[in-house]
Amino acid sequence: MAYFSFPKRKRILKRADFVNLNRSGKRHHSEHFLVIFKENGLGFTRLGITATKKTGNAVRRNRIKRQIREFFRLKKSFLPRGYDIVVVTKRGAIDCDHREVEAEIGEIIFDQKMFI
Repeated sequence: MAYFSFPKRKRILKRADFVNLNRSGKRHHSEHFLVIFKENGLGFTRLGITATKKTGNAVRRNRIKRQIREFFRLKKSFLPRGYDIVVVTKRGAIDCDHREVEAEIGEIIFDQKMFI
């Protein structure tokens, strides 16, 4: 069961890490999400999520964050190793269901040119 876990060491939690990624990471946009990524040199991939108040109230922001975390938890074996990835939600993201979140983020993440 530990294989599907999402421990704290695989999350981006420090503000300095978010700022570093925001300044020097590569960006890819979709309709509802912005994905920023950069190599981290750690040997495993970490995830950070940003959902601002523009996205919606706390309940809606937490819901979309849970959906994004679930996508990464289930797909982590397919992700390239050694990257920091930050997903920033845009205004319409709260109206997405799990399938739409999976489709949009999956299209960005699994794009062959993204991690080159």
